[in-house]
Amino acid sequence: MMQPQQSPQPQNDSAKVSASIHTNANSESKVVEHELQQQMIELQMSMAHLELTVERLDDVITQQDKHIRTLQRQLQLIYKQVESQSADEGIAPFDVNADRPPHY
Repeated sequence: MMQPQQSPQPQNDSAKVSASIHTNANSESKVVEHELQQQMIELQMSMAHLELTVERLDDVITQQDKHIRTLQRQLQLIYKQVESQSADEGIAPFDVNADRPPHY
């Protein structure tokens, strides 16, 4: 009587296990790849938002710089006017006793 060989079945089972492991690995790999793509998209969106913010801040700084330069020029002109005026013509020094409000 011949007994059937049992060696093909364990090989068949190990092939199934190997295929299952391979399928799980591919599935996990796809999940990881998808997560990485999502993270990349989020990073790109964050980067675009930051670039826009930097551009807006640069515009604000440029406007403020122009405004400050204008104010500095105006202040220089005022200083020149004050310096060019003599004490008799222009601004007299403040005297506490002479410039008392009427209610004192």
